[in-house]
Amino acid sequence: MNHDYLLSKIHCPSSLKRDLKQWIKAGVLDNGVFEETETGTPQGGVISPILANIALLGMERLIKSLYPNKGTVTQANLIRYADDFVIISKDLGIIEQCKTAITKWLKPVGLEIKPEKTRICHTLKPIEYNGKTEEPGFDFIGFNIRQYPVGKYKTGKTGGAASRLIGHKTHIKPSHKAIKAHTEAIKGVIKQHKTAPQSALINHLNPIIRGWSNYYSAVVSTETFNKLDYIIWQMLRAWTVSRCGKASHEKLRNYFRHGTIKLSNGKERHENWLFQTKDG
Repeated sequence: MNHDYLLSKIHCPSSLKRDLKQWIKAGVLDNGVFEETETGTPQGGVISPILANIALLGMERLIKSLYPNKGTVTQANLIRYADDFVIISKDLGIIEQCKTAITKWLKPVGLEIKPEKTRICHTLKPIEYNGKTEEPGFDFIGFNIRQYPVGKYKTGKTGGAASRLIGHKTHIKPSHKAIKAHTEAIKGVIKQHKTAPQSALINHLNPIIRGWSNYYSAVVSTETFNKLDYIIWQMLRAWTVSRCGKASHEKLRNYFRHGTIKLSNGKERHENWLFQTKDG
């Protein structure tokens, strides 16, 4: 990211802008090696997403100015989260033109679209593009967005007074990449607490599991939750092997008990094998 371009878009007192300039040019120390930062913002920095929003402000207006709505019909829609964005349109030609326009718009910002992180695909069916088959659906900020063909009793409908059946349903689910990252995070915590008390392991796992579940609770996630529930149970069962070997039913009851789980929808679920201490 071009620092001069970024600073030109920030309207604040000169003293604050001076501090900000010193901060983004302070350099980074990685494994004892100092590197200057003439461009970009610190990866993982608390203010970096805000600076990305400031630098990229206007990208949505660009797309709307090129392809304004025609009455109630949307020609192109750009959805952005910091420096991640998707463009949705029914017209492949519009998608390609938007890509070209954004590539040109990003040059003075000091940014470019990375080919390895860019896909053009259909949300309902596979397509052939640039000599390769692109599977339907796309990932965005940890979610997978895809449409599935369904019968008339489950199909979605168009909006407006003259609504009609469209023959498919849009599903938003946790992406495979997000599921894998979550599973690896759980595995890492369990490994770090191989010899720790059960209560310590539970205290470290609960915020991770609860936070992830809350993030995905508003989308189609029941199947994913059930699958992860089983995977995590297997990991925890393996954790007990180091404590009591191939334990009998009685020994396992030192770690797994009857209990009740409160679900995000307010309901409760009774479990026969809940990973819980004697004190709950």
